[in-house]
Amino acid sequence: MALVVVGSIALDTVITPRGRSDNAVGGSATFFSLAAARKTRVGIVGVAGKDFPASAIADFEKMHIDLQGLEIREGKTFRWGGIYRINMKERETLYTDLNVFEHFSPTLPREYRSCRMLFLANIHPALQLRVLDQMENKPLVGLDSMNLWIKTAKATLIEAVKRSDIIIINDEEIIQLTEEQYLADAVLHIQSLGPHTVIVKKGKYGAELFHKKNHAVYPICPEKALVDPTGAGDTFAGGFMGYLDSLNKPIPDFYDYHEAMIYGTVLASFLVESFSTDRLTSLNDEEIKTRLRKFKDRL
Repeated sequence: MALVVVGSIALDTVITPRGRSDNAVGGSATFFSLAAARKTRVGIVGVAGKDFPASAIADFEKMHIDLQGLEIREGKTFRWGGIYRINMKERETLYTDLNVFEHFSPTLPREYRSCRMLFLANIHPALQLRVLDQMENKPLVGLDSMNLWIKTAKATLIEAVKRSDIIIINDEEIIQLTEEQYLADAVLHIQSLGPHTVIVKKGKYGAELFHKKNHAVYPICPEKALVDPTGAGDTFAGGFMGYLDSLNKPIPDFYDYHEAMIYGTVLASFLVESFSTDRLTSLNDEEIKTRLRKFKDRL
């Protein structure tokens, strides 16, 4: 297997100024894999309940996503509900029902344990370490996290960071994690732990790429209409890692990371134009090429 993602699979209720969507297919592993599959063969590791729709499984299969690591258990799928206010910058969680995800303990299929690239999506860092302990080789490892784990499991998260190569984190979280005052110092702190690449997400101000001693800044890619930002970060990560894997290079260079940033940013701009995964599954290659070209012209 080329690329493996471990994360959540969910059914969401999302309310935004553009409308409402109930039982919307979501979860970090879902968004990531649908984006990554545009560029490479990806295997998904996660758990869903019997209520997870067959249409979503069909979308995975249509994108040739490997499902050996997908468990379907008795019970309900992880469910999350949230509401976005007018500017969609902040969201309020209405409920979180872990359901079958509560006892999720990822076990990788044998084929996945020698993958070329591994992405640890936003799950408890103890589970991220469990996955790393199952690897039979040293893949290029990307890791995402959130303020909850920084607050409640910081020591464990730092251990997972030390065993990763690429960290994707937002500007507030990296300051919280490192306890540094300035972004540049926080990035150096993370790199001193082991990761050579740090991607700092900055909301409407885009993102910054720090790869070894190289640095680049990226704006957001304008979308046609912002409908639902849920999963944008996971979609970016999927596009980013999928692009890197598609190069089939043992050690990607800074230019490769630069191009991966652009590709991930563009895919995320499509995702937010609809609720759930609707736009990701309906995209065609020509739409992606056109927006990539327009976005590059702005850089």
